[in-house]
Amino acid sequence: MQDKLSKMSQNFKMLAKTLFGFEELLAKELRNLGAMDIKIGVRNVSFIGDKGFMYKANLGLRTAVRILKPIRNFKVQNEDDLYQQLQTIKWDNYLNINGTFAVDSVANAENFTHSHYVSLKTKDAIADYFRNKFGKRPNVDLDHPDLKINIHIQKHDCTVSLDSSGESLHKRGYRSATNIAPINEVLAAGLILLSGYDGSQHFIDPMCGSGTILIEAAMIANQIPPNINRREFGFEKWDDFDEDLFDIIKNSLLKKARESSAEIIGYDKAPSAIRKAIDNIENAHLEDFITVRQENFFNTEKETEGKTIVLFNPPYGERLEINVPIFYKEIGNTLKHGYPNTNAWLITSDFENGLKNVGLRTSKKIKVFNGKLECRLVKYEMYEGSKKEKFLKK
Repeated sequence: MQDKLSKMSQNFKMLAKTLFGFEELLAKELRNLGAMDIKIGVRNVSFIGDKGFMYKANLGLRTAVRILKPIRNFKVQNEDDLYQQLQTIKWDNYLNINGTFAVDSVANAENFTHSHYVSLKTKDAIADYFRNKFGKRPNVDLDHPDLKINIHIQKHDCTVSLDSSGESLHKRGYRSATNIAPINEVLAAGLILLSGYDGSQHFIDPMCGSGTILIEAAMIANQIPPNINRREFGFEKWDDFDEDLFDIIKNSLLKKARESSAEIIGYDKAPSAIRKAIDNIENAHLEDFITVRQENFFNTEKETEGKTIVLFNPPYGERLEINVPIFYKEIGNTLKHGYPNTNAWLITSDFENGLKNVGLRTSKKIKVFNGKLECRLVKYEMYEGSKKEKFLKK
């Protein structure tokens, strides 16, 4: 054990990428996990940790999309600069000649307008490095590479990183069935955390679809690592992967799990959605903590006693064909008459026909993105009796 822990002592800088508006949530998660020198950026948070912490970050962060390990920074003026600088990296320290690799690039610079071209130039530089040194080159594999390389160019600053996550961390591993418009798992987790949910309250998703929000809520309530069900991470293919250390980290996170007694309930009016939700909940091994059933939210009333958070992702006009004004008016009426003493949250991109027709006063609005759609996460505080009426929009 001591030998394993001693291997964790070499710290290095990492970058956790996230969605817009989740930077503060991610920084808080990193603090709680024990990261050092945390600095918030735009859609990212940098931090310091060791190899074991890199494993822990991938397993335990709910609002991170991927964890990058920077290996080189340099200035670039053009494509030739990029190629020459990439040639100076000892790529055989990171990639076997018989291995496979892929390149992902982001470029925000006047001289680098096409990220895809940056990826191609990087691929050529790496291939030529191996060909010049060994007479052969590793192959490119876009689906399951042994090494995923990230290039980030901001004006004239280029950062070359190894992607320790591999596939995006929103791919938790539990979702085998989805509906027409499934919500991203990282987005779902972030919305839940923004709502203030911590597992001490009851939780209801009245339009649960394939169950993603419910599953993320149950993992938060029971302190289950969000990526415990993933099949693999990028770092598992690295030459320095330490399987014993990974098992130690995974088991230490699992030991912190608890059993929440609060209710987690989901409705959906579509039988197919409920079947998919049940499948996904079982894949996540959370069937003991979540109840789902076929119900039309507009015909329901609150069934929990005590503090309750309602959070849902109703259909937007862009996603499903509905009569948006009437639909959102029904949301407001149902919350007003059937859900006293709740904090109700919903996310939507339809501000004009949707939100304006809910008919309730919002107590909070938070700008978020669902894919490329600019959305608002809005909060309605539903009170009981006359106090409730005071806060309703007349």
